[in-house]
Amino acid sequence: MAPAKNLWFALVSTLLLTAAGPVPAAQASAFKGVEIGRGASYAQNFTLTDHDGRPRTLADFRGKVVLLFFGYLQCPNYCPLTLARLAEVMALLGADAQRVQVLFVTVDPERDPPQALKEYVSNFHPSFLGLYTTPAATPELALKFRVYFRKVPGATPGNYHIDHAVFSYAYDPTGRLRLRLSDSLPAADIAADLRRLLQPN
Repeated sequence: MAPAKNLWFALVSTLLLTAAGPVPAAQASAFKGVEIGRGASYAQNFTLTDHDGRPRTLADFRGKVVLLFFGYLQCPNYCPLTLARLAEVMALLGADAQRVQVLFVTVDPERDPPQALKEYVSNFHPSFLGLYTTPAATPELALKFRVYFRKVPGATPGNYHIDHAVFSYAYDPTGRLRLRLSDSLPAADIAADLRRLLQPN
């Protein structure tokens, strides 16, 4: 691996380790996910395209709780499991699900065209949106959101898989980044956290 790439991956790994930490014991959290403080400077906004070709920013979803997850369509395990769990969360929320938006951002835009993104996320829930940017801009986006990903070469140039982070970010209805949700959290815990975020402050 080239020195520049080694440096980039080392930086991303360091950022992931410092992205969010547990709330001090004196301020025990009522959330199941990890709370992110008001001073966070990462994962604050995006300019992406949705699977219907519309430009999107975080402000488009103001008034809703937003769940943001990075992955790719050929992911054999984490992505389908996470999206299935988030679909279960939507079912648990009942009428409150109308105030929640799940966004799936591909880290593999070369192989994830818009129509395929749409079909994939819609299989889990009709309201889910797939988002993407250009292949050249994807590493910078991932760095901005402190999301690790790395292509692992396969037998042929197009036959690769991707190691990537497997957590979700949760934003409250004002657009503020609030939680980092582990892939190990059960649907009931995620639904409870989202209901809390939906409550008026």
